[in-house]
Amino acid sequence: MLDIGARGGYEIPVRIAIVGAGRIGGNAARLWSRAGHDVVICFSRHPAELGARAAGLGGDVGAAAPADAVAAADVVMLAVPWGAIDQALGEAGPLAGKVVLDATNQFGTGPKPAEGQTVARFNSARMPGARYVRGFNTLTSGFQAEASGRPGDQRAVLFICGDYPAAKDVVAKLIDDAGFAAVDLGSTAVAAVMEAPRRPGSVYGEEYRLPEALEVAEAVEQSREILPTPDYSARDREARP
Repeated sequence: MLDIGARGGYEIPVRIAIVGAGRIGGNAARLWSRAGHDVVICFSRHPAELGARAAGLGGDVGAAAPADAVAAADVVMLAVPWGAIDQALGEAGPLAGKVVLDATNQFGTGPKPAEGQTVARFNSARMPGARYVRGFNTLTSGFQAEASGRPGDQRAVLFICGDYPAAKDVVAKLIDDAGFAAVDLGSTAVAAVMEAPRRPGSVYGEEYRLPEALEVAEAVEQSREILPTPDYSARDREARP
């Protein structure tokens, strides 16, 4: 079991269970497997096809029943549609002590947060004892697949939040291993800025790179307005020889 009691990252491989075999979870599985981690996908509307889905992701991605995958994992990524969360958590079994990375977004039917409550606060309460971190939810699966592994200052940022610093350290390193840069926005209480829908004053659905993302984190910490997202396409065109 991964020891997250002490900060400072981890040694590869980390055992990762991805609950959800769709595009966000599948892309993360592919990237983490390439980085040397032990990755297993689980939970699907078509369980009989899960093995083929894992094989199609390349590398050594495995497939298993949710309870088996989660029991053996150090880190659990939740990447299912909103309405399937309760079923997925029920099949996954206990999450106490696990680092749980929540990539879900509140679209469609299912239980919803109370007025003024963040999705992060609401979902973390559904996972008793888990070391909850929210992330991988602000950018589309297509963008994540295209943007992973960019060089240097062109790396796209994946924002995170959570109430367990050591767990956030682990997730931040996994984000780096997947080819992105991680920026911590703080606790689950301030997570609304990274949650759907896309709107002015939030980072949901927007591309950020590290310098501007760090300015966002500072603005959130100081309860200041977030500046409009930069136009990186224009900047990249100007930088071309």
